[in-house]
Amino acid sequence: MSDDMSPSPPPPTTDFSDPPNYTFPTHRLARVLRNPDKQPVVLVACGSFSPVTYLHLRMFEMAKDYVRQNTDFEIVGGYLSPVSDQYKKPGLLSAQHRVNMCNLAAEQTSQWLMVDPWEAFQSYQRTAVVLDHFDYEINTRLGGIATADGAQKKPARILLLAGSDLIATMSEPGVWSEPDLDHILGRYGVLIIERAGADMDQAIDSLSRWRHNIHLIHQLVQNDVSSTKVRLFLRRGLSVRYLLPAPVVDYIEEHGLYMDDGPNASAASGAIAAEKEKGKEKEASTSTAAC
Repeated sequence: MSDDMSPSPPPPTTDFSDPPNYTFPTHRLARVLRNPDKQPVVLVACGSFSPVTYLHLRMFEMAKDYVRQNTDFEIVGGYLSPVSDQYKKPGLLSAQHRVNMCNLAAEQTSQWLMVDPWEAFQSYQRTAVVLDHFDYEINTRLGGIATADGAQKKPARILLLAGSDLIATMSEPGVWSEPDLDHILGRYGVLIIERAGADMDQAIDSLSRWRHNIHLIHQLVQNDVSSTKVRLFLRRGLSVRYLLPAPVVDYIEEHGLYMDDGPNASAASGAIAAEKEKGKEKEASTSTAAC
């Protein structure tokens, strides 16, 4: 698999509107490269995180190992980006609770992960736009990542980190728009963590034009913990300790979260519904503009 970096993309054309009192988190972002020959990389995981689990956090560590052993990249930051309440997913917990739980998990169990609430506290944003936001904050506002000698700053490459269910939805016709696929997979790229029992060959074949930007990471120790299963355990009054970081379990218990029997769609189903809806809106907008 080729890990060559394409030329730095132009700044995004989107006019970003920040939520009230928003500040982009940089307290754990490495501003200087350890190795000047490496390409700086920032990992971004978008999702419901309802609730955040050890597997969500473990994905970053697996990606870190993969990058170190198989690429010429150097990871300078990792972000969890919880989705907006307008994700169109039944039973989605409020953004405030999900951001709080992600912050507890990142700050108390990791030394390099951060939580960016930009996506969570506004209207639903397409994944392509969220990646543009990170590109804008790190490469335009901050100017990129400096080399150790201070002679230059390199643009950080933004990579989407996700489970194999993402690639499955991307390969399904009509779920993602072609421009968004090209933007995410062509301009940025993805690191995909395989899920237990998932067969990715067919999905990857249908996305072959972007194969050079799709990095598959195999789980050496299979972990199929999911937020959906955790919510089911909680509704049944079962323990979820050691499936989630302890501070997150304490937060759930303190606030009595996930105790109802309301409907909860899977993350993949939520993603499909949201992207289809946004695709319809985009088509309608295009048709109106053409009239």
